[in-house]
Amino acid sequence: MPVANVRGIKISHEVFGDSGPWLALMPGGRRGYGEFVPLARKIAARGFHVLLHDRRNTGASEILIEGSEGEEEIWADDLWLLLGQLGAAPAFIGGASSGARMSILVYLRHPEAVRGLCLMRVTSGEFAAGRLPEMYYGQFIRAAREGGMAGVCATEQYRERIAANPDNRERLMRMDPLRYIEVMSHWLELFTRGPIAPVMGVSESDLRSIRVPSIVIPGNDKTHSIGGGRAAQAAIPGSELFELPVEDQDVPLVEFSAWAEHEPAISAALADFMNRVAGRH
Repeated sequence: MPVANVRGIKISHEVFGDSGPWLALMPGGRRGYGEFVPLARKIAARGFHVLLHDRRNTGASEILIEGSEGEEEIWADDLWLLLGQLGAAPAFIGGASSGARMSILVYLRHPEAVRGLCLMRVTSGEFAAGRLPEMYYGQFIRAAREGGMAGVCATEQYRERIAANPDNRERLMRMDPLRYIEVMSHWLELFTRGPIAPVMGVSESDLRSIRVPSIVIPGNDKTHSIGGGRAAQAAIPGSELFELPVEDQDVPLVEFSAWAEHEPAISAALADFMNRVAGRH
């Protein structure tokens, strides 16, 4: 698996396809990119380069719990630099859930690097705002307070990151737990400061400022509702809406793997959108 040095952090990544426009895709949550490999292969087979990467602090990439800006803003700048290293910009940028939010941030911070946006499973609403802060930050702050960095390493998410990159355990254990708590608390405060709809963490004025072609594929759970996706699409000027034949489920999260049967339709819709934007039709 290739590794790029981005601002001193080793970022694991993989490129699918050997020709055509570039698309960078990011998964949701704080997960590694593995769940997107089947979709990336389907899109690449339609004539595209597809870049997947583990954002810092996820998957097999290195962990560095540090930064004055929000975690997702840091990720956005990392991707911008990675695209530059690969000679891939301007690129289509897309993802699901936090990956969709990050895609928008890449555009807002580096519009010259973005050819279009492919936004799936947009996060929106009171339920998400009540659930995600604890999932992303609260539980780990508590683990550090109760058990220090060993307690953090023992949590399920960090065990997965250490399994993917064993060096991450040493990096974590070298960290002062008080500093870890300070940074994570800062990221939590920034994460909860923004609006919760139509896209959590992105203001409506920022959505209305988007000036690149965009496509939105709504999710179908309580964190990523169909209505939230429709509202996001309505706020982005000139954007397109592509809805799957699904209904909202009364569950916190429908795993992306549950969409496996829809990946042929998703890949076809995204490829058609990008081909039209790139003038390949």
